[in-house]
Amino acid sequence: MPYRSPLDDEIHRYFPDVIMKVQTKTGPQVYMIEVKPDAQTRLPKGSRNTPRLLREVQAYAVNQAKWRAADHFCRDQGWLFKIMTEHDLGLTL
Repeated sequence: MPYRSPLDDEIHRYFPDVIMKVQTKTGPQVYMIEVKPDAQTRLPKGSRNTPRLLREVQAYAVNQAKWRAADHFCRDQGWLFKIMTEHDLGLTL
């Protein structure tokens, strides 16, 4: 799906990780799922402006733009958009 990148203000394409249809008591429900490490779902923090922090902040901004586009698309389709992390998948120690 198309999204506008905050880095270059250009339209790019986003491909979610999973789209699945689940039968529920009230009928079928479609989910669009993105799987990311929890750290990539939160704004990076740092006390110094380093190249690494800049890359992480840029990746976070792009992810936010992708997820906004996905959420709007899903709402229009009657689907649900979900970001899942290792916590959701039971992969934390």
